[in-house]
Amino acid sequence: MSGICGIVRFGGASVDRALVRAMTAALAFRGPDRQDTRIEGGVGFGHALLRTTPECALDAQPERLEHAWITADARIDARDELVRALSGRGRAGLEECSDAALILHAYLAWGEDCVRHLLGDFAFAIWDARARRLFCAIDHFGVKALFYSAFKGGLVFGNTLDAVRMHPAVGTTLDDLAIADFLLFEINQDPASTAFADIRRLPAGSRMTVAADGLRVESYWQVPQAEVRYRKAGDYVEHFRELFTRAVEDRLRTHRVAVSMSGGLDSTSIAATAKALLARQARPFVLHAHTGVYDRLIPDEERRYAGLVAGALGIPVTYHPGDDCALYEGFGEAAARFPDPYHAPDDAIGFRIVRAAAGDARVLLTGFDADSLLNESPRPYLRSLWTERRFGRLGSAVAGYLQQERRTVFRALLRRRRPARTAPSHYPPWIEPGFAARLALRERWEDAYAGWMKGGGVRPAAHQYLVDFQRYGFFFDQYDAGVTRVPLEVRHPFFDTRVVAYCLSLPPVPWCVKKRILREAMGGALPQAVLRRPKAPLAGWPAIGVLAGHESRWIDGFTAAAGLEGYVVRSRVPSVTGGGEPMEAWMNLRPLTLSLWLEAMRSFENSSRSMQHEIA
Repeated sequence: MSGICGIVRFGGASVDRALVRAMTAALAFRGPDRQDTRIEGGVGFGHALLRTTPECALDAQPERLEHAWITADARIDARDELVRALSGRGRAGLEECSDAALILHAYLAWGEDCVRHLLGDFAFAIWDARARRLFCAIDHFGVKALFYSAFKGGLVFGNTLDAVRMHPAVGTTLDDLAIADFLLFEINQDPASTAFADIRRLPAGSRMTVAADGLRVESYWQVPQAEVRYRKAGDYVEHFRELFTRAVEDRLRTHRVAVSMSGGLDSTSIAATAKALLARQARPFVLHAHTGVYDRLIPDEERRYAGLVAGALGIPVTYHPGDDCALYEGFGEAAARFPDPYHAPDDAIGFRIVRAAAGDARVLLTGFDADSLLNESPRPYLRSLWTERRFGRLGSAVAGYLQQERRTVFRALLRRRRPARTAPSHYPPWIEPGFAARLALRERWEDAYAGWMKGGGVRPAAHQYLVDFQRYGFFFDQYDAGVTRVPLEVRHPFFDTRVVAYCLSLPPVPWCVKKRILREAMGGALPQAVLRRPKAPLAGWPAIGVLAGHESRWIDGFTAAAGLEGYVVRSRVPSVTGGGEPMEAWMNLRPLTLSLWLEAMRSFENSSRSMQHEIA
């Protein structure tokens, strides 16, 4: 999770060398191993290195090759395939070079289409001195981030919000529509904007070209739709196992790894696969599991199941009880680092795990988000077969499902049913009327919840989820070192594009009903108790229990931060500590989240002004 930043100016002006160096120095927390800059005339790049792979020993960014130079936060997967492809373009002997150098070679071989040859998690910027242009891109799902701000005659960029905000041309004015989207939906509906009017973010799966004549952003990848059919059931499982193993292997590339491991099937599959791969190496390794548990607040069996897996794999596990986690614990420290208000008042346990994992390793693996990828109701698929009059396949699918479930479900499967929604039942009553009228927020809210886009392919629900996930690329911000301030790279094997494409092509019956394909693929690798464990949500919402405690009384009486009154009528925010419907309570906590975020912004602005004064 290296730090990258840069400034480009056109028209003959030179960049401020002191500012580029200060921006780079400010990234040392995410790249403690080496900080360096490259500054030539109107271009200045900075890089702060976090070594997480063997190839990082050769990483000397910002790196120059021929007429181009690069600063990158990147882990490139399927390196062997990329090296072979580059060899075919006359670029041989690249087996040991850094990931950043591979990207640069790919750019010199294919130009802007280089991104179509890259797999992995990446955010990078390349200055092409011959063409006098800046080329940037981020990975397919936006695991890595890239923020930028265009000003007269130039642009500043970085993968850390704080660094971009250090530039004096970047103002502090908020984007009111982004704030409105947070209050209405918790999600900024514009994937290219942030809560700051002057700062944009590159959407997932996008590339950007900047030159003297303007700026262009375009998508280079969309969530795929396909269908795969094998004659033998075992072939489905074997192909999945092969891709899944490769996804985990590409995300290891180190001998010290932590895994965020619940007692469920997804993260334990990651842990078991990682252990098997590490055990093949000739050198010693560390694989340490971290598990969030609840011992008192709610009924919870994660400790038991995670312990079974850790024992079977022979790896240490650290339990992190969440019973004593206060709402908004540590939120003030992290709030200002998010590009938009981030609504996670009960996320303290996640931050604790990240901090603890950084003590064991520089890489943390997660099982996020196999639920949506591998567990889908068969209804949409069977209904589409009926609509398309593919009765032969429909009969086979229904028969297979009946055999798997051992119950009569035909009518239930074909019954028309609207997709489940998670929206509150009414428009938030505390939004400031003038603000709402100016941006037509009630109409915006009604339009958003009036319709429901339909996904495509054989996995319509999963496809739609991943399309939305890619569009709303902020989901990974909570794991980013720019927010956590921990030098830890968090990697997500289930968001490997090879795994995603294959899983979306699977017939949901029987493979994606209750994650059957994952259960069969992990047979023999995990304890039977885990393989047979039914998928079930937490037995209760922990935050409701915390809200009932005396220590949460301050929430109902919070003092509004300066500026909140432009968005929220504080007196209309109802009490949330006296019980009630969980979704309503969650919605009514948004004004407090925004208030805390605004306070954090003001604190950051004060410190930033002091820093700019020192640079000047």
